[in-house]
Amino acid sequence: MYGAGDVRVENVPDPTLQAPTDAVVRVVRACVCGSDLHPFHTMPASAQGSPMGHEFIGVVEEIGSDVATLQRGDFVIAPFAYSDNTCEFCREGLHTSCRQGGFFSTAQAEAVRVPLADGTLVKAPVGEDSALLPSLLTLSDVFLTGHHAAVRAGVNPRTTVTVIGDGAVGLSAVLAAKRLGAERIVLMGRHKDRTDLGREFGATDVVAERGEKGIANVRELTGGDGTHTVLECVGYMSAYEMAYGVVRVGGVISRVGVPQYEEAPIGFGSLFGRNITLTGGPAPVRAYIEELLPDVLEGRIEPGKVFDRTVGLDAVPEGYRAMDAREALKVLVQP
Repeated sequence: MYGAGDVRVENVPDPTLQAPTDAVVRVVRACVCGSDLHPFHTMPASAQGSPMGHEFIGVVEEIGSDVATLQRGDFVIAPFAYSDNTCEFCREGLHTSCRQGGFFSTAQAEAVRVPLADGTLVKAPVGEDSALLPSLLTLSDVFLTGHHAAVRAGVNPRTTVTVIGDGAVGLSAVLAAKRLGAERIVLMGRHKDRTDLGREFGATDVVAERGEKGIANVRELTGGDGTHTVLECVGYMSAYEMAYGVVRVGGVISRVGVPQYEEAPIGFGSLFGRNITLTGGPAPVRAYIEELLPDVLEGRIEPGKVFDRTVGLDAVPEGYRAMDAREALKVLVQP
């Protein structure tokens, strides 16, 4: 990406092992993330550009001399953050804060160098032609980000849920909340093709209106109280304002939309006076993959339905444009 709206495809040197703990993975599937659209809107022009992409699955092609749990030919899922999976933060399930870790930014490509390969990559027993690939790819970020929102909010069969945002993360949050047992899930979104998928994933109600009207409609659906939990999957101030507008007294707001603001209301009228808990953050995907992988492999959930367009690498710029124009929900990249 060379600046706002300026995405290009270039030939660059092949990735190589740089440390004995590295692996090189040939990318079988990648995708465009909703968070990639933030720099697509605002990134200053740059002469050198920045590589893009943080969600991928693929096949191990090379391993460093210290890599012990992987071998060439393994099919692997890569979390969007690499980690050693051994430091105290990783052991607490906070892999995005790993002392040695970092975030991928080169996954919209043919191959990726993976640092800390033993701690990062998770093997999956599938082939490159598996029909499960789209759903497996969601375990690198999008579905598990929605799952993280629901987990941090404490969603369970006794909690009502509002999900703000009908993008891929919001729909993933609906599916995650349903999987955790929620029986009442209100989806706030205004694109019918997306909210229809949300209903398929488990939403019981859809509120298309935004702002004060949307808040009023959610409260009307819930007897005036709002819902126990709110999963904010957008990242804009307007979404945060709706979140504290629809949360029930004593409830939880869980934010996983990358926030495009630093300051937000937390005072008496918004959070403090109603005993509201504010939580969320970047999903520690590595902490969740092994728990959710069997559900995908055995067909109990199909989060890959969020992908509604597939492009090759040459068409990735068009994929960005389509997602930005709301012509595509989430674009799958097949190198």
